[in-house]
Amino acid sequence: MTALARPTNGRMIGGVCAALAKRFGTSATTMRVIFVLSCLLPGPQFLLYIALWVLLPSESKARQAW
Repeated sequence: MTALARPTNGRMIGGVCAALAKRFGTSATTMRVIFVLSCLLPGPQFLLYIALWVLLPSESKARQAW
């Protein structure tokens, strides 16, 4: 598994689904569909997405840190 960082390419909005897809070895489209389907259930999905957007470093910033 790779480090969790939002990619600079392949983003739709914040890159959170793309980062999670890369981390878990699935396609970004699959992760986006899972997120949209999870929004049909009650819970803090949007708040979690926004929190991950803020907390996850961008891939370019993560490279600079190393």
